[in-house]
Amino acid sequence: MNQNVYLFADAWNKILGYDTPTHHKNMLDFLYDVWQSPSHKGLLMAFRHSGKSTVVGIFAAFVLYMQPTTRILVLSAHQTLASRMVSHIKNILENHPFCTDLIPKSKKEWASDKLTINRPIGIREPSVVCQGIHGNITGMRADLIICDDVEVPNTANTQQKREALRERLRELDFILSPSGTMIYIGTPHTMDTIYRTEQDQD
Repeated sequence: MNQNVYLFADAWNKILGYDTPTHHKNMLDFLYDVWQSPSHKGLLMAFRHSGKSTVVGIFAAFVLYMQPTTRILVLSAHQTLASRMVSHIKNILENHPFCTDLIPKSKKEWASDKLTINRPIGIREPSVVCQGIHGNITGMRADLIICDDVEVPNTANTQQKREALRERLRELDFILSPSGTMIYIGTPHTMDTIYRTEQDQD
């Protein structure tokens, strides 16, 4: 485990006035391992109100701190939910003592739906961009895709909706860079959840 991610999270939580909970450190361990593992794919499920999205936002900011050229796509069931994650990442970048050099002087792309940090020129996509599950993602490229609560009742309460959701998520393979990371976070909302694997069904 890279201790830098702990230091990053601890420094942020210190600003907020509390220590990093143990279960948040466990989540950071998992996310870091997924980022560094050969498969680069992982699913984070935890009890409601456990702070999953909070931790993933901290981790996304940490990735940008470590590798400023990273392109991140946040995908959620609804644009509003996806924007909330981008706003969370934006708030961390603006206020974290480690991220001072990442904030651009000219904030042409610095909003709740996309933002671009200081980085080498020549990268077309924003540093962080978000979309609802049915938004336009054609032509995008990303090094880290965060699927944050893509399965909710409105996207998974019928078999037809679940199949449409699975088909939509398969498109992400064409957006993710060859060595990119795909992270799902969420809670199952049906027995036939998209989070079930073939192993679960045996």
